[in-house]
Amino acid sequence: MVLDGSIAAVITGGASGLGEAAARFLAARGVRVAIFDRDADRGAEVAREIGGHFAPCDVADEASLISALASARAAHGPARLALACAGIAPAQKLVRRDRDSGRPVPHDLALFERVIAVNLLGTVRLVAHAAADMAALAPLGEDGERGVIITVASIAAEDGQIGQTAYAASKAAVAGMTLPAARDLAEWGIRVVSVLPGVFATPMVAGLPDPVREALVATIPFPRRAGRPEEFARLVAAIAENPMLNGATIRLDAALRMPPR
Repeated sequence: MVLDGSIAAVITGGASGLGEAAARFLAARGVRVAIFDRDADRGAEVAREIGGHFAPCDVADEASLISALASARAAHGPARLALACAGIAPAQKLVRRDRDSGRPVPHDLALFERVIAVNLLGTVRLVAHAAADMAALAPLGEDGERGVIITVASIAAEDGQIGQTAYAASKAAVAGMTLPAARDLAEWGIRVVSVLPGVFATPMVAGLPDPVREALVATIPFPRRAGRPEEFARLVAAIAENPMLNGATIRLDAALRMPPR
């Protein structure tokens, strides 16, 4: 796929972090970018800055996602590139001590379900609905490609830390669906690739306590620093442009293997 003005893209979670970096990078290549996010003010601001389109969207709500896709389609035409960056990462152990009584209590299952609803089901919704739009498009080039879908999992999918059971489970499921999704969509000329980022300089990582963030960075082999969001964006573009990348899960982590805590 050639990234230029003929390509429309949709990005969930595009108002900040990795999604914002990808939106800016793709727009600089001429791609018509639609940002989907719950943060309407920030989403609209980023869209204005890159000459893109903003649609309010809660990926945990299917009607909201369908509406956002319709809005993007009206503004830019059907997307040939879809990037699923929306996600949340609340931490909680499977069993923890109650703050008042000190007694052991189980994981808040409503919180666990919310993580699954956003990180996993929100991703599935985008993949399924964006793929249905792509499947109706005319094929491009000698390979007959119709589109590319890039999901964002996490290295927590493979080495989740203490307190990350919900997050790791959701991201492991995103990574695990990559190959069967690619096989499902092969007949339509649609590729599916998942990126597993490590520690990046994003609002999600910035929200960690300083000792936790510093300890994580200290364990990164090389380069010994948090990843830059634009480095993620460059990988997104490389995936879109390389037709042989399909059904793959790619760790982008500077050789980091996260310790238990």
